[in-house]
Amino acid sequence: MVRVKICGITNREDAEAAVAAGADALGFIFVPGTPRFLLPEAAREIIRALPPFVASVGVFAERPLAEVLAAVGACGLSAVQLHGGEDAAFAAALPVRVIRAVRVRDAGSLEGLAGYPAHAFLLDTYAEDRIGGTGQRVPLALLEAARKLGRIVVSGGLTPENVAEVVAAVRPYGVDCCTGVERAPGLKDHARVRAFVARARESHAAIHA
Repeated sequence: MVRVKICGITNREDAEAAVAAGADALGFIFVPGTPRFLLPEAAREIIRALPPFVASVGVFAERPLAEVLAAVGACGLSAVQLHGGEDAAFAAALPVRVIRAVRVRDAGSLEGLAGYPAHAFLLDTYAEDRIGGTGQRVPLALLEAARKLGRIVVSGGLTPENVAEVVAAVRPYGVDCCTGVERAPGLKDHARVRAFVARARESHAAIHA
């Protein structure tokens, strides 16, 4: 079954809505200066209330290893998603599963990733001025080419309206949505969250019917 992650969670109500909708994982952004930034103390209170089989993913970019390790311990994170220039040694030093985010500009963006110690690769759209949350889609041809990396999680521009197409075409390990299910930056539209999860799962079920 395709896994669904709802990212940019900032409050308990949105977390509960995503869990009720059937999300497998929730993303918490620990990148200062971004619209959905959350302090570890605030994230910890939300994560403590999650059911045991819902993963909590901390999103980091260009933060010191000690800071990431501290957040993992304080919040009880299930996984870490790396969006900066963190090298293989950095990823290998983490005591939880690693998702390596890749800002895809062209086919060259997928080179040199085979030996990186990641449990999955998250593919997002390249933008000069931001590390994610662009609202733009990665071309399907590049997503399909990325399957050689192993487990891929598709992000970037996904919405309830297009997620079924992406799941059917790419058959990814997972899909990740943030801005596509929001009513305002950092605040989720619960109806769109439900629709996103449902359409991703329906598309996967249709493939394997």
